[in-house]
Amino acid sequence: MGCASIGAPVPPSLELPKPPADLRAVRQGDKVYLSWGEPALTTDRQNVRRRGPTLICRSLEAAMSQCGAAVGQVQAQQAMPAEHRKQALSYVDTLPRDLQQQNPDRLITYAVEALNDSGRGAGLSNQVQVPLAPTLPPPRQFAARMTARGVLLSWQCPRTNTGDRFDYRLRIFRRLKDKPEPGQIAELSYSECARGPQPAAAQENYAPEFYDQTFEWEKTYDYAAAVLTVVTKDDQPVLVEGDPTPEVEVFTRDIYPPSVPGGLEAVFSGPGQLPSIDLLWAPDTDADLAGYNVYRREDGEQLTKINAELVKTPAFRDSKVTSGKTYFYAVSAVDLRGNESAKSAEASERVP
Repeated sequence: MGCASIGAPVPPSLELPKPPADLRAVRQGDKVYLSWGEPALTTDRQNVRRRGPTLICRSLEAAMSQCGAAVGQVQAQQAMPAEHRKQALSYVDTLPRDLQQQNPDRLITYAVEALNDSGRGAGLSNQVQVPLAPTLPPPRQFAARMTARGVLLSWQCPRTNTGDRFDYRLRIFRRLKDKPEPGQIAELSYSECARGPQPAAAQENYAPEFYDQTFEWEKTYDYAAAVLTVVTKDDQPVLVEGDPTPEVEVFTRDIYPPSVPGGLEAVFSGPGQLPSIDLLWAPDTDADLAGYNVYRREDGEQLTKINAELVKTPAFRDSKVTSGKTYFYAVSAVDLRGNESAKSAEASERVP
């Protein structure tokens, strides 16, 4: 007596990892950052048991039929976290500078090939491309400092023999201290900067600037910048980001007072009501304005504040006046952090 399975015999598994289909590539400067999921199944839908390395393939051809000479490899993970679940793998490839210089208008193609422990694979992954256009170094002497107008960012533009083949942009990043990811806050034209100022071509460099006015006060930020090379492919712009500058730290402490109020006028109001002097002035337009202080003096005396609380509108009525006296007034603006502007020019009025 014996037992047997009914049906055609099943050939043994070749243990060939299924080619990845999720390869991604991002270029920054001379580096290309590749990422993909390590296959969890073989080509015959069995769990992968015999893992080998993954080859990194690179070619100037638009499409690769085989890997050829691999530019690198990634060793297999020894254990999968769960059945049918992929491990995330990555590799950083460095593009030779001469490859970029000799092929500035071309694309470079990447693929990966997952092998078993016998060095056999089932073919290439999906293929991705990045431009080979040479990137520019980051601007020199990138700096950031707090000013009354905002965070002033400045840099120097070295004279670079870039020609007119590509356009360039400067991307500025800001990151809240101790937060993981920076965010882009500006993208500026950089072509003139890279090619040298015109018509003053004799200058070796000049220092453009940008004011960040979108921050929050009393916080610490890190700023950086990178030059983008703009490559046009099929009438569509492709941006290649260069290496960033070192981060520059700024603490946005507000020690800057609002603008000085202007246009102060003093007008006596008496007939039919209690004697008083009405003050009017042009409103302050600072975004963080909290209110105004009003100051008064008599002839030969010093100005003294006469409001108990901040005045919220650009108008004030002084009812504590005496007939026959002349009063001199000035006003100041105060922001939300208590910074006070200088006093305005004085206005005067006599009480009949």
